[in-house]
Amino acid sequence: MKLLAITSCPNGIAHTYMAAEKLAKAAEAMGHEIKVETQGSIGVENELTAEEIRAADGIIIAADKQVDKSRFNGKKVLATGVGEGIRKPEELIKKFENDEVPVYGKEDSTEVKEEKRGKENPIYRSLMNGVSYMIPFVVVGGLLIALALAIGGEPTPTGLQIPEGSVWQTILNVGAASFTLMVPILAGFIAYSIADRPGLAPGMVGGYIAATGSFYGSDAGAGFIGGIIAGFLAGYIAKAIKRIPVPKMVQPIMPILVIPLVATFLVAVIFIFVIGQPIAGLMEGLTSFLQGMEGASRIVLALILGAMIAFDMGGPFNKVAFLFGAAMIAEGNAYIMGAIAVAICTPPLGLGLATLLNKKKYADEEREAGKAALAMGLVGITEGAIPLAARDPLRVIPSIMIGAMVGSVIAMMSNVADNVPHGGPIVAVFQAVDNVLMFFIAIIVGVLVTAFLVNALKKPIKE
Repeated sequence: MKLLAITSCPNGIAHTYMAAEKLAKAAEAMGHEIKVETQGSIGVENELTAEEIRAADGIIIAADKQVDKSRFNGKKVLATGVGEGIRKPEELIKKFENDEVPVYGKEDSTEVKEEKRGKENPIYRSLMNGVSYMIPFVVVGGLLIALALAIGGEPTPTGLQIPEGSVWQTILNVGAASFTLMVPILAGFIAYSIADRPGLAPGMVGGYIAATGSFYGSDAGAGFIGGIIAGFLAGYIAKAIKRIPVPKMVQPIMPILVIPLVATFLVAVIFIFVIGQPIAGLMEGLTSFLQGMEGASRIVLALILGAMIAFDMGGPFNKVAFLFGAAMIAEGNAYIMGAIAVAICTPPLGLGLATLLNKKKYADEEREAGKAALAMGLVGITEGAIPLAARDPLRVIPSIMIGAMVGSVIAMMSNVADNVPHGGPIVAVFQAVDNVLMFFIAIIVGVLVTAFLVNALKKPIKE
């Protein structure tokens, strides 16, 4: 068979390319041709052409974010998560061999619809679609603010202050502008994932209203929680309007005028007069609670976040904790991201070190995976731990969770702050971390705990 595939993950880094490699190897081993288009952080690579799509026997879409399927009308399309592309590439290809894949664009049976709905997990996918577009804005904003403070800041009794009118004040303002766009972008692309282009404007406007408390009489906005709610609200309202039958003469203006206008109006009314103030109150309470955390309560938070980051190494639990930390940067709680930044790199670095310390407990391919994990850990890619965890999950996953939890606690109690939503030693290179010494101590301790614990649990490889 001639197969095509698209792979894409929320961050567009590790999972995107791991799934592409697994699908390519599985297809070759099973005697089929395949071309894989990757939609990563760098953009679309190895793009599928119209001629290739016409000649294809089927298309696999292994993605955790919105992928446009309109070009595949009339072709057999199997849509699933990027994790399935990594773990079960052979099973996906066998579905085409067994003629179990429906034709996209035709009315599917109830069972097929339910199966697709369950696999695609639309709530998670829509949320991750918004997060993937939001992250660059938080990264740019955080780095510019950190750079302005690190170079242009002058020490005062109340902390670093940037002189008014200086070039660093301008850079600080640009960083703040990037942060301002964070919530509208998040909401807009959640709505886009649900309702396609007609949902984009209502989502972004709803996100802006969510972030601007003056609309509903609040000193603070509804923050990222409000943005998420606004995005889903806009998306499902726009989707509902799309399904309303209208005369043919009105259809051309529905997606560009009627749907965005009506959906935006409804989202604005609902948010301003019904849900905006309660959500803003919730966010204010959460921010105050986090800022007031001391001692044992901060340790508990660090333990929970560290465990979530390490548990599924880039999966849903990891992304929920990551999103929470990224959103808290804009709320002035960058120390939460500091703990997460340590947990992000601890699993791959710890497992990479473990393969170097006791080579007898690892097969040749595991040792190679360990080298790759070390490189990925340095730049904050937790997914580098996946190949080693997949071979021995019962021993590896508890070990990386404990190591990440230990590192997170040290970072949290040392007030390590990370001003960008990323982890690993790389963030210190960009001067995005406060208390750099304790940041590295937290990483080193977490890595050592992971390495020694996993080696204590694993048994030597039998010759």
